[in-house]
Amino acid sequence: MSPLTLGILGSLAAGLMTAVGAVPVLFGRIPSRSTRDLLLGFAAGVMLAASFFSLIIPALDAAERQFESGAAPAAVVCVAILLGMGAVALINERLPHEHFKSGREGPEAASLRRVWLFIFAITIHNFPEGLAVGVGFGADGLSGGLPLAIGIGLQNAPEGLAVAVALLGEGYAKGRAWGIAALTGLVEPIGGLLGAGIITLSQPLLPWGLAFAAGAMLFVISHEIIPETHRSGHQNRATLGLSIGLVLMLFLDVWLG
Repeated sequence: MSPLTLGILGSLAAGLMTAVGAVPVLFGRIPSRSTRDLLLGFAAGVMLAASFFSLIIPALDAAERQFESGAAPAAVVCVAILLGMGAVALINERLPHEHFKSGREGPEAASLRRVWLFIFAITIHNFPEGLAVGVGFGADGLSGGLPLAIGIGLQNAPEGLAVAVALLGEGYAKGRAWGIAALTGLVEPIGGLLGAGIITLSQPLLPWGLAFAAGAMLFVISHEIIPETHRSGHQNRATLGLSIGLVLMLFLDVWLG
């Protein structure tokens, strides 16, 4: 299959893990808050490792092949990381959305139903992940994208559960809470298509695309996931989960990539 097809399918599979993670709410088996923070910490660790080992390091390698030795490769990657972080920060600022704990952010949108504010928040979160998977497949085919798809799929499962549980707390029925959580993962193939398409069409954009995707994910880790895991006093469990997720993703990247 072409890198573009692999990017779409890989990001779709990763996005569908959001629905798999939310399945427990259908049966009333909801983990405790401390367990959910442990799982979200695991998600942060996976994304952190993926950002560096699957995106930033390959971006540096690609930049070094394009430019002479010196400061240029590092400068390109650093600028692209900051652009990725800035792009998600701008979306986060401009798009109306609502967090489960800290409340509404972005412009006022009183006419929007609350469920759509939640969906916007998760869209901001999930799009960079799909972008990263697509860039991985577009850059190096199966070997470049598979570790990312597996790692991001693993961390999507606890995120899906967190979304569904929060919606249950807002009074949504089990089936509807699961359906909304599943729907939030379907934005990832859009990011996957964009990422794989850009890299496939223009190889000179490879280091920029890899580092941009890494920056987008790093913003999500710092701004969304880690603060969420520390709000209820379970930071020790969250840090344990982050450690496990980081080393597992490192292992997957070395083994599969």
